[in-house]
Amino acid sequence: MPMITAKDGAHIFYKDWGSGQPVVLSHGWPLNADAWDDQLFLLASNGYRAIAHDRRGHGRSTQTWAGNDMDTYADDLATLVRTLGLTNVIHIGHSTGGGEVTRYIGRHGTTNVAKAVLVDAVTPGLLKTPKNPDGLPLQEFDQIRAGLLANESQFWRDFSPLFYGANRPGAKVSQGVLDAFWLMSMQCGLAAAHDCVKAFSESDFTDDLKKFDIPTLIIHGDDDQVVPIAVGGNRTAKLLKDATYKVYKGAPHGLMTTHQRQFNADLLEFVRQRSQSTAPGRRGFAEPASRAASSTLVSRDRSRDAGYSD
Repeated sequence: MPMITAKDGAHIFYKDWGSGQPVVLSHGWPLNADAWDDQLFLLASNGYRAIAHDRRGHGRSTQTWAGNDMDTYADDLATLVRTLGLTNVIHIGHSTGGGEVTRYIGRHGTTNVAKAVLVDAVTPGLLKTPKNPDGLPLQEFDQIRAGLLANESQFWRDFSPLFYGANRPGAKVSQGVLDAFWLMSMQCGLAAAHDCVKAFSESDFTDDLKKFDIPTLIIHGDDDQVVPIAVGGNRTAKLLKDATYKVYKGAPHGLMTTHQRQFNADLLEFVRQRSQSTAPGRRGFAEPASRAASSTLVSRDRSRDAGYSD
């Protein structure tokens, strides 16, 4: 299996499909690179080099006891980019992966970054604090950790309906989608699953977001039960004044599956938009969608399997 070696010797698994401008995708908790298969197929089929890695402790990567924190996740991502010799990279992050991408830019800059996409991201911060009074109380994250330690397998089965909105009236999320979530979740080591809760809930990404000087697309579902839009997407969009912000009506946290056709179309449109120079202090901006090149969308479509229509 293809692996890169992190600074502490941990082995990080990655998938590398297609050729062209590199697009690196960072997955959410507690999943792995397989969660991006539909988008990897989409991008590789449309002339891009699509790369996704298993975060340390997740999937096929080393199940480390230490290093399950946002700074280390970002440094592992930097090691992946450096080891593969990637430049002009488009970074896409979902949920915790959005935090990873944001912290990566905060720690390593945008020299090799062309664009960024934040999907239902945990930015700019989830935890309720004096500076973030609308955040989520620490007790909610304590309950997650307690549930994991009490019965990890059952916790993931109970969590999957919230992830995909299957608990909403009229939702038709297939059992296959829920089973795939459970399988990927069970491949995450317990230490990583437990410690990552602190990483995604207590990290403050405000200063990292200030380092963004590249075209950015923010996508958030307005029925996200994991990262509420008022805590996540709305606040991130206010901090990134020049970003494109798309709100998916009725979409849950796992909208890449439930709203796959809509998401894939928006994603492909954004990565294909040319960037051009603008005011000092900014490296560029994306062309308006009305001027972006039109093209044929090539992808698998599992949104019907999830029972949603766009």
